[in-house]
Amino acid sequence: MSKVKKAIITDAGFASRYLPITKTIPKAMIPIGAKPVMQLCVEECAKAGIEEIIIVATPNTKSKEIYDDYFHNKSENVKALLEKQGKMDRFEPVEEVLNFPKITVIEQDPTLPYGNGSPIVSAKDHVKGEEAFVVLYSDDLILGKGDVETLLETYEQHPEAKAVIAAQEMPEETWSKFGMIALKANGTLSHIVEKPKTPDMSPSNLTSYGRYLLTPEVFDYLIPENTGLDNELWTVDAITKLAKHGDVVVAKSEGKWITTGDPKNYFLAHLEYVLSEADYADDVRKLCATIK
Repeated sequence: MSKVKKAIITDAGFASRYLPITKTIPKAMIPIGAKPVMQLCVEECAKAGIEEIIIVATPNTKSKEIYDDYFHNKSENVKALLEKQGKMDRFEPVEEVLNFPKITVIEQDPTLPYGNGSPIVSAKDHVKGEEAFVVLYSDDLILGKGDVETLLETYEQHPEAKAVIAAQEMPEETWSKFGMIALKANGTLSHIVEKPKTPDMSPSNLTSYGRYLLTPEVFDYLIPENTGLDNELWTVDAITKLAKHGDVVVAKSEGKWITTGDPKNYFLAHLEYVLSEADYADDVRKLCATIK
């Protein structure tokens, strides 16, 4: 049994690149296939044995209400109609959602600085007393074996680690877009070079993205006073500080990382997901072959 029981999934930005749709629904509720992005992240946690998931939603919006409704509303009216119509098989996906591990939805603390570390800080009380916990950015999806499972397996092998971060090898032409990992002599994390301007400035071909296993010690460094680039509170800055006081293990993903962070990458991620997961993938391939 894993010692890690809880996961934090963050979706606390305003997703301005997706306007106007994100003025009404949170970005992670945009569908990939027939499921919202957030559900795919939840499924990754559930498959790995996580027992409680804390979703951090954008404050001062309807995001918390939307997530609570999606994951907790039993939709009895829909169920009754489908029973009457003899179509209860269509309700099975709803029952799947209702049977997920415990899901708690909170809002990000609006007093915290902007940055991807602030949703994690907002969930601090919900992971209090835990030996470690997992963090997922809902921008990121993994095809194949989920990174949460890999992170937990790696932590079991390295229980002394201050953190474990997922990594993926990326081609040289993409290095300038991501945080590239520098390793110590023992193969653990030294630091991360954010968006190196030229290939020779990248310390490796390994990129870090939104899948981490963290110990509570991260909160010693993930504090409002420790803002970094663009005056934002960055998770990787806190992880880099952890690496100065112990091992931060780098675990290569056994799946394939795809990002939905902007409309272009969302479309590409959606297409790749459909081609690998959907039962209508062959129809999509045939259609694509006819398009010039």
